[in-house]
Amino acid sequence: MDGYEQDFICGTVDGIVFTNEENGYTVLKLDTDDGIITVVGTIPFAGVGEFMQIYGTWTNHPSYGAQFSAVSIERDLPENEKSILAYLSSRAIRGVGPQTAQKLVAEFGDQTLKIIENDPEKLSVVNGITKARAREIGETFRYQTSIRSLMTYLADHALPVQLAIALVRDFGNNAIEKIRQNPYLLTSEQYGVEFLIADKIALDAGYSQSDPIRIGSGVCYELLFNSENGHVFVPDDKLAAVTAQLTETDVDTAMRRIDEMVGNGELIREKIKGINAIYLPYLHDAETTVYALLKSATDRKVKSPPNLDPLIEKVAKRNGITYEKKQREAIEMAASRGVFILTGGPGTGKTTTVRGIVDLFGELGLDVALAAPTGRAAKKLSEVCDMEAKTIHRLLEMTYNEGGLPIFGRDEDTPLDADAIIIDETSMVDITLMSALLRSLKPTARMIFIGDADQLPSVGPGNVLRDMVRSEIIPTICLTEIFRQAQGSRIVTNAHAINHGEMPELADKKGDFFFMRRETPEDVSDTIVELCRERLPKNMKIHPEDIQVICPTKKTAAGTVALNAALQRALNPPSSSKPELKYGNTVFRKGDRVMQIKNNYDLSWTRDDEHGEGVFNGDIGIVTGVDESAGRLGILFDDRYVAYPIECLPELDLAYAMTVHKSQGSEFKCVIFSASNAARTLMSRQILYTAVTRAKSLLVAVGNPSCIATMVGNAKANNRYSALRVRLAEEI
Repeated sequence: MDGYEQDFICGTVDGIVFTNEENGYTVLKLDTDDGIITVVGTIPFAGVGEFMQIYGTWTNHPSYGAQFSAVSIERDLPENEKSILAYLSSRAIRGVGPQTAQKLVAEFGDQTLKIIENDPEKLSVVNGITKARAREIGETFRYQTSIRSLMTYLADHALPVQLAIALVRDFGNNAIEKIRQNPYLLTSEQYGVEFLIADKIALDAGYSQSDPIRIGSGVCYELLFNSENGHVFVPDDKLAAVTAQLTETDVDTAMRRIDEMVGNGELIREKIKGINAIYLPYLHDAETTVYALLKSATDRKVKSPPNLDPLIEKVAKRNGITYEKKQREAIEMAASRGVFILTGGPGTGKTTTVRGIVDLFGELGLDVALAAPTGRAAKKLSEVCDMEAKTIHRLLEMTYNEGGLPIFGRDEDTPLDADAIIIDETSMVDITLMSALLRSLKPTARMIFIGDADQLPSVGPGNVLRDMVRSEIIPTICLTEIFRQAQGSRIVTNAHAINHGEMPELADKKGDFFFMRRETPEDVSDTIVELCRERLPKNMKIHPEDIQVICPTKKTAAGTVALNAALQRALNPPSSSKPELKYGNTVFRKGDRVMQIKNNYDLSWTRDDEHGEGVFNGDIGIVTGVDESAGRLGILFDDRYVAYPIECLPELDLAYAMTVHKSQGSEFKCVIFSASNAARTLMSRQILYTAVTRAKSLLVAVGNPSCIATMVGNAKANNRYSALRVRLAEEI
């Protein structure tokens, strides 16, 4: 019965095995001419007695046998009294159980469902049903009908069914009509549907190719798409060109629409060093806010403590160290400036300096807050400073507004109590998060930003740390001297060599940096699997859990996709004791290492007695449980447990291997770097440097020396359209 060809079955729902009301995932029994068949899929608010015509595929579940996986469904509510009674008795409508169902059908017969939907107050003639309860039953039925119809509509148009909840929240029972009127609303940031998918729905519905709504949607889509690639704005001529290409219109039409949108406030145009920059309003607000607050902090005079030197000596003595000249300058500057940046590569004493700043602030009686962009980076900062560090989102008490978008509990009206804030891994902070952070600080708070400006920039829009440093108006100390204890580390010395455009030492077989030459991507992959499965655990006593494979690319036989599949087979193979869940081409199995690949502000987590929301791009976890019937995973992200529903599985990847971009902010005991060719933009010095600096104790590079040489020689970073530097330097 296994196969991929689509088949067709029809019948009446005989029973509901499982249903998830949040996402519509359902397991039901369908009574057909061929007997009872188990059907699984997105079938929201299914009820006993419904007649269904289902297109789908047969699958063999390892525990439950043959199942029919629904792809598309046509559904008819029951029409005769017997079927309606069975439907209502199955609690298909919340608040209506078997006893109430019998009373309703006895009173209204085969008109029961029509009365519930269209004239619910009539239900109050039934003993035990008040007018208020009757209205509630009617509202519930209409809501469920709306959600069910909307989920079916979305599925029929190959759209994510989980959008239904948000769309009904925003547009009520008229959601389908709203989409039909303007399918392009689906491309907004809160829904995230690709333009071409919404465009097909619109064109099929009769939209003209030159419709202003269509062209305007294309403009906004391109701006959002470019923001996801790091750009804060796009020059208007380039924006018009890409919009014209996307919408298959001419550049003049696109430019006229951009002008209209600027005129009515949908977009903002500003001249930036001769470029007509087009911003989405929220990104313009974020960039100008960051500029204004950083400039204010830079201009603010902070009185240096009169006993600063003795205090620094006291801190140094307590920690049993002597600060190098630049380290001491950094600690002094942190104590006497409103804003300060500390940068430096591996082995330059950045960690010791940060600890010194924290201890000095303690001596000064300052209330200090520590934060970092990711959970792993916050945990590392906490260990360094011996005090709690939070993710920036948690520090700012992120919640949601009525539209389901993230908002922060801390802002200029309810600022943080901290007298000083220290942010680590600042290179990962994008312009919107930096804006939210700066808004949350008291006007007198000191700001200390720590990071390595030579690493990759944030995933989101902007190049904040580099722009701050390059503006040359914010006091900055760059630690460059490699300390003696770090000079014996080939990881450290090779990282600095790479950063200076020099080839790392590949022939040295001693120390903590090894290179294994392999000529083909297939050989690279085979060697990496062997290292993880056998050689490193056996010869160097490194557990596979402490090994992270990092690649420049997802593609090729030595990229993350192929390596994740190979490493999963080697390290966590199928077993009768390991439940698993297949989604698309990926199998998630108990024990797998996984990664969240986009921000999800709705996912709930628990930590001991604490509860919160939000799992973020780059968070790494372990699958601790698989509920096959519910289509749900249990995942432990460090110390946060998340019950992971099926509709969110597209946001999850295996993480035995990850791209360099996804490894930012993390540190691993052992890193294996896949040194195999990729697209030119990925073969850069910045990517190689970032990969090497992820390794704490051991780095093994596997591949061709020519690949390493190409990356070292490619110093061109991907430029981003951002005006923060020129605003700070007042060069606009």
